[in-house]
Amino acid sequence: MFMFLFQKFFQAFLIFLGGICLFGQLNFNSKEVLKITYETKSNGNSIEKQDSILVFAEKDNFLLTTRNQWIGDSNFPFEFTFVNFKNQEVNLFSYLNKEEIIKTTDLESLSKQKFEILDETKMILGYKCQKAQTSINSNTIEVYFTKDLNVKGGPSILGSDLGLVLEFTRNGNFEIKATQIQKVNTEIPEYLSQIKPKELDKLTYNDLIWKSRFVYIPLFQNQQIHWSEEFEKREDVFRYANGTVVLKKIKFPKITSNQLLFLDLIEKSNGDAYDRTGSVFLIPNFKKQTFLDAFEKGIQSVPIYKNGNGKKYQGIIKTEKYEPLVELMRFFTPFGVNHFNERIHLKNKVWQDSVYYRQEITAYASLISEKEVYVGIFIGNYDKGGHTISANISIHNEVKTDESSNLKKVIPLFNTLNVLEMAGQEYSTLFDNERGLMVELELKENLNNAQLRYITTGHGGWENGDEFVPKKNTIIFNNKIIFDLAPWREDCGSYRLYNPVSGNFSNGLSSSDYSRSNWCPGTVTNPYTIDLGDLMKGNHIIQIKIPQGKPEGSSFSAWNISGVLIGN
Repeated sequence: MFMFLFQKFFQAFLIFLGGICLFGQLNFNSKEVLKITYETKSNGNSIEKQDSILVFAEKDNFLLTTRNQWIGDSNFPFEFTFVNFKNQEVNLFSYLNKEEIIKTTDLESLSKQKFEILDETKMILGYKCQKAQTSINSNTIEVYFTKDLNVKGGPSILGSDLGLVLEFTRNGNFEIKATQIQKVNTEIPEYLSQIKPKELDKLTYNDLIWKSRFVYIPLFQNQQIHWSEEFEKREDVFRYANGTVVLKKIKFPKITSNQLLFLDLIEKSNGDAYDRTGSVFLIPNFKKQTFLDAFEKGIQSVPIYKNGNGKKYQGIIKTEKYEPLVELMRFFTPFGVNHFNERIHLKNKVWQDSVYYRQEITAYASLISEKEVYVGIFIGNYDKGGHTISANISIHNEVKTDESSNLKKVIPLFNTLNVLEMAGQEYSTLFDNERGLMVELELKENLNNAQLRYITTGHGGWENGDEFVPKKNTIIFNNKIIFDLAPWREDCGSYRLYNPVSGNFSNGLSSSDYSRSNWCPGTVTNPYTIDLGDLMKGNHIIQIKIPQGKPEGSSFSAWNISGVLIGN
């Protein structure tokens, strides 16, 4: 079976070579060429299970590939490099998948190389080699090349025009060195020269290679989130709370433990001038009742939490039959980025055209792997123009992790962020009571290496409100304090160029400069990861306390917190 696959691949590869007109360039049909094998070391140590670099070279051309690519055992995408020294061309060919082959031509890389030839020489595989050196992007590159073989090439295009590079070193600790030189004769049947790859410009070529390295799952594209009964209807997008929440059912592929997940979001103001709370969330579907009931039947249809302060908080904690929303990302819009850029002109200020948020969400993989779930985005606003967002999730392979291990178990615990704010959901003012928030949890089985993933931000008030006053968050797990600090951000001034209509004050500061309770206009709020050790099955209690400030006139403080339990 292996030989059959090898033959099929090799035939495809020969077609590939024929398509790039190698008959008249690297002439495998009529003469012998040199095959050079290279091995790699890092910090003096050989890299285990490495894919050896192979070079096929003649006087004016060389082909750069790897052993696995040559025998048909390489994962997509993979790339071949063919260099024509007479024309000073570097031709790059990539298999994106079994059917798609692309090509680009680089006419600049060879001519731009500037090497200093040094006096040092040494023998490598019986050939006298001379040393040359250059600097690329602050990296020191040293090569040893020989002219004794009357061919050019090497394990990289760097230095290949000097002769045959037999040793390549980067920054003194990464080394590629030739281990074998052979004369070979490979015939390419002429009838296999019919298929040609798709030729692209270099930028498009690089972009397609980059995107082929991961799975891209679009969530929302140019989606408006605004307060309005007038809206663009999209068949697969549901709107709630008069358009301040959008919801979509997304089908996800199987995700393994050797993969990483990232969430990307781009936001632009479409008319709203203010900094707003945003949240990307999913609706877990492990329990009989979910927050989807709140969207479809009204906020009063989900369980009510009371802590003794006289208010009713809808759908914020886990119960035996209900799970709250799982927050994938907490983000904050800046003051009017993009929409107001041309209205405000300040010297030495060039406003950004959007905000790009990116966060790893691998911890939540088990909630979406091979599932079809609802993913939503909330931005609190009462503006008819509101905001425009685009969002996607990408899945990337990570070879360092054991693929056979299981994904982490995720248990949603609480989420006080009122995503149905504009549909009557109570603000999270529950920390004005000593009881705070309390969740009772029953584990049906042991949970090893347990962690609490905790997101918290303070809001409300003016200069005396909890948004601008540090307040200690205390988390108590089974009567033991496991977290006790005041979440705070002092770097908000770094994001001034995202905030064109941030108010300017007489003291020389803008509103967006001021430090806040774990958020800034135009940023993501990172979760805290709190280790809990191994938890035994049975009952557990989590309690969160925050000394929430008292209301001032019509202004009040609130704390948006969310948390999930993660473990094996």
